[in-house]
Amino acid sequence: MRFTSTRHGCEPVSLSAALRQGLAGDGGLYVPEAWPQLAPRAAPQDLPALACEVLGEFVTGDALEGPLADIAREAFNFPAPLVSLDAARALFALELFHGPTAAFKDFGARFLAAALARLCAAAGAGGAAAVRPLTILVATSGDTGGAVAAAFHRRPGVEVAVLFPKGLVSPTQQQQLTCWGDNVRSLAVRGRFDDCQRLVKEAFADARWRARAELSSANSINLGRLLPQTVYYWAASLALQRSLGRPASFVIPSGNLGNATACVWARRSGAPIGSIVLAHNANRTVPDYLHEGALRPRPSVATLSSAMDVGDPSNLERLTALYPSAAALRAAVSAVSVDDAATRARIRADYERYGRVWCPHSAVAAEAYARLPDAAASGPWVIVATAHPAKFREIVEPLIGRPLPLPANLARLFERPSRFVEIDASLAALQGAL
Repeated sequence: MRFTSTRHGCEPVSLSAALRQGLAGDGGLYVPEAWPQLAPRAAPQDLPALACEVLGEFVTGDALEGPLADIAREAFNFPAPLVSLDAARALFALELFHGPTAAFKDFGARFLAAALARLCAAAGAGGAAAVRPLTILVATSGDTGGAVAAAFHRRPGVEVAVLFPKGLVSPTQQQQLTCWGDNVRSLAVRGRFDDCQRLVKEAFADARWRARAELSSANSINLGRLLPQTVYYWAASLALQRSLGRPASFVIPSGNLGNATACVWARRSGAPIGSIVLAHNANRTVPDYLHEGALRPRPSVATLSSAMDVGDPSNLERLTALYPSAAALRAAVSAVSVDDAATRARIRADYERYGRVWCPHSAVAAEAYARLPDAAASGPWVIVATAHPAKFREIVEPLIGRPLPLPANLARLFERPSRFVEIDASLAALQGAL
């Protein structure tokens, strides 16, 4: 299997090369050159075994083919349970927050870290003196940076720089972004997430910097983040197909579109998935594109669901590589925009109705589901719960009227000291900090 750029300006590369490079040489994003049609036989709840079957076609002939089983066991060592919310309506929540930083991004970050660690070790074994450390640059609107920092912390041969928008993440998110030290440096950028993402892309485009250091990314622009995220969509859709006999449809909290793209890719490779709804907050770039047919990226707007505050989503480029026009993409997915007032109301309503506590991001998806026409809402439908609500206690607790205890995985992070440096939103400032 080879991987090509969405912009078709450079030669296809192996999976290992795509993971190490992060961004293609022409500035595009790597996508599979061909789409295998898969029929995995592993039990849906056996995530490592399922990952080996789902990802096996993509690693065939690559240096990662041999260690894939070990990488899968390392990355998928916590569950992604389907929880029934309303049996009569066949409504479920897919809980993706049982990893070390209580967010869905733990799956992809841990897979990427395990894969790159093995590639770095193999390169070192071939001549350690000539091997430069791999520098991971990651822009985060909240959860990505914490997951990446946790996954790469103290990995030999890898240095990590986490860029987050100063003052625009929750206190819990900031703690998990800044509590690592060692080979992880945390940078609070005076700007928005889009500024952080722009800085990462500018670094990749800077020939002098790339000549001095081997750069890669652990954002969802990196193929190694997206491919493993297809596994939990396979698991959930297979489980529901086997138990209910119908394809599952998903409502996905959406910002930079990495998680949504993984669901689309799972369906493209054969997973029994019906409709896919992209649930956005007040950052309306994608809903407006599907409605109007014109793409108008814009500065992001700060909302309660901060990890989705993206005005120019990178992975839209991967979706339009599959569906080149707005009409084609509209036939493949739909998109809804939910404001903060509706997000608050949905947190209250579903706590009263189901006893379910949503984080603000998952609440956006729950509200998007609630707006489906009755005929379209016949199940099974799955609301993708992307983060533990305790990460947003300042928002959620006043709405449900009770305290939310921190789960053990988050509580451990608060025992560590916080360290970060503030920088301006300029490439010169980033280079100076590193």
